[in-house]
Amino acid sequence: MIVSDSLYGQHDIGGVLEELMLSKPVQRLKGVHQGGASYLMNETWNVTRYDHSVGVMLLIRKLGGSLEEQMAGLLHDVSHMAFSHVIDFVLECKEEDHHEKIFERIIMNSEIPFILKRYGYQCETIFDSEWNLLERPAPELCADRVDYTLRDMYHYGNITLESVRDFLVHVIIVDGRMCLDDLEASEWFVKTYYGEVIDFFMDPLNLYGYDALAKALKWALEKKWISLDDLLGEDEEVMLLLHSIEDDDLKNLLKRIRGDVMLCEVQADYDLHRKTKVRLIDPSVMLGTRLVRTSKLSGKVKAMGIEACKKATRGIYLKVMDSNP
Repeated sequence: MIVSDSLYGQHDIGGVLEELMLSKPVQRLKGVHQGGASYLMNETWNVTRYDHSVGVMLLIRKLGGSLEEQMAGLLHDVSHMAFSHVIDFVLECKEEDHHEKIFERIIMNSEIPFILKRYGYQCETIFDSEWNLLERPAPELCADRVDYTLRDMYHYGNITLESVRDFLVHVIIVDGRMCLDDLEASEWFVKTYYGEVIDFFMDPLNLYGYDALAKALKWALEKKWISLDDLLGEDEEVMLLLHSIEDDDLKNLLKRIRGDVMLCEVQADYDLHRKTKVRLIDPSVMLGTRLVRTSKLSGKVKAMGIEACKKATRGIYLKVMDSNP
């Protein structure tokens, strides 16, 4: 089948990748938004986990990654619950990695092992292998980190498709991992990345939405009106379930999830303090015959990293100006 992606163009996908793309766990991701509660606050913040998962697969393919690593890229987010990282706020999971803890269980309880077996692959190939293109510890580049940054920033109007393509030209593979061959391209990506994980992830409306939805979900879970298994559905399925529950406290919590709420950043007398996982980036750049961290070459990048760390660690303090819709 022909897959058309907004960033990487058209690709002819067949065999095991096609079957995996059509599987229920991967198709479910069409109904799971990448930004969690973000789409409830701003309907244009609507990139899905499916968009991202297919994108990661295609980026790995573009970079010459193996078929096995492409499969791992496609499947890496299938265990995300409805509203993505909102569940980490509900469960107070500071590393925002609940989906990683349940990944193997979700895979094994699906049709994915049978699809892999038909093509001569074992699930252990996905679980136990080290995929250096797909995932690398921060502050390195990796296909996951690069795709969600480029995808969100492009779709939300912060960067152009031309700038995306210009950047990708400078991605090189050294010892199986992503690096860059141009300092200016690295500076551009670092700025773009912090536009994603600081300016977007920590946008007051975004953080308010996460907090409001997390409180509604936590209340419903505590009252046993819903279970964690219910959150293995799609976003809108869970919203319909929540709205069907006849409880005044829950209904009041759900009313707070609205995009026209008035918010003000304050240091005192705040209603809400939220912060996200600290996410830093410092790509390696090929300088002659050796790799050097961008922060060693660029004062701008070093300063951006220091400021991003401070802001992520401090979080955002918000005053809700109209808490009674």
